[in-house]
Amino acid sequence: MSKDLELLDIRLLRLLDQLYATHSVTRAAEALGQSQPTVSIWLARLRRQLNDPLFVRTAEGMLPTPRTDALMTTVREVLAGLQRLAESGAAFEPATVQRRFSICMTDASHITLLPRLLAHVRALAPGVALQASRIDANLAHALQAGEADLALGFLPWLDAGFYQQTLYAQDWICLANAQHPRVIDETRTNWNLAVYQAEAHIGISSGTGYQLLDNTVASQRITRQIRLELPGFLGLSAILSTSDLIATLPRHIGETLAQAAGLRVLPCPFEIPGFTVKQYWHARYHHDAACRWLRGVCAELFMKSA
Repeated sequence: MSKDLELLDIRLLRLLDQLYATHSVTRAAEALGQSQPTVSIWLARLRRQLNDPLFVRTAEGMLPTPRTDALMTTVREVLAGLQRLAESGAAFEPATVQRRFSICMTDASHITLLPRLLAHVRALAPGVALQASRIDANLAHALQAGEADLALGFLPWLDAGFYQQTLYAQDWICLANAQHPRVIDETRTNWNLAVYQAEAHIGISSGTGYQLLDNTVASQRITRQIRLELPGFLGLSAILSTSDLIATLPRHIGETLAQAAGLRVLPCPFEIPGFTVKQYWHARYHHDAACRWLRGVCAELFMKSA
């Protein structure tokens, strides 16, 4: 490649495009926001670099030479490619964009976070679709590869290569039927560890925080009479409403279910380590405008939650 072609300026390519479209140095100068003498200097430089007159002055204006005709497809492809590069770093416009986001979350977040997030996104970005994906062993790869945009939850194993932002803290509560025969109200029962151990329980294995509960029960030698095991929260409120079982679960999901189903919220009678729900994303997408917008929405909605 010649030195002249290596120095070919993007401004000169835009001039070539404008002259080809307008057949006029004056109109090309106006379109480029330059003076006519400056455009004339640029045209002279182009002619030297490409070793061709490029345009010939006629009664019909500046008409292209055959060399210019042959060049224009390539010139416009280059300009279009540069425009796409510029747009790739442009600000994210939620009101007009068409985009799908994949967010990895637990089934508890389907109940506590997803409804608010969906309503907010639908109002601000009607062309945006959300996909709720599972948190599993493939999570780190999915975030790194861009198969998932964000993860929400308690995910302490995501470390090197990942950013994280705390949304809210979680402690633990218990849920029971509002008409539980032995747990009716605080004035008619001693809700304590002995009562807790005497009652029948539902064990729920969903969510990464449950290892904290299992470890605490084991280390403090607490007895939990598990009479039903569930993989998640689907059906939990209906089961509690029609039985005398007790469930121990994080406060956010517990209070959400209690409010929706009229369940009784009880303090946990022993101390379980709390944890923080965070949003996580891979460093590759830290500066991506669309992902930054999504993270901003989650921070706005959930950092004030308890």
